[in-house]
Amino acid sequence: MPLPQSLRLLLPALLLPLLAACANIDAQTTEYVGVPHAAPTDPASVEVLRSEPLRPHDRLGEVIIDASTDPAPPVDQIEQRLREEAAKIGGEAVVVVFDRIQPMGAYVSGPLWARDVERIEGRKLKGIIIRYR
Repeated sequence: MPLPQSLRLLLPALLLPLLAACANIDAQTTEYVGVPHAAPTDPASVEVLRSEPLRPHDRLGEVIIDASTDPAPPVDQIEQRLREEAAKIGGEAVVVVFDRIQPMGAYVSGPLWARDVERIEGRKLKGIIIRYR
């Protein structure tokens, strides 16, 4: 049975706020040129570190995470995404070197004589992917 015309028009308007309210995590991984290339590892075994370890290691690449702030994803989801990205290129640990909330964009609304500028903020993380020797 097809939906009535009025319900078909109303349904997207009801679903849009739900879609916009989803926490978001995007990742971009770059593998360095001229370094040892390793087979993928198990994400569960990848460590997330806040300082460079003293053990000898090789830097394999880096990962940049962009995450929403309103709503913000749980920290364990961000850490899991770091582990997954590091595991893809054979990393055994990720050293977080940058983690902050910063402006990611803005939008303007309102009439010409009374414009409002709203900032869009996001969380940005950068991690160096390493493999122990």
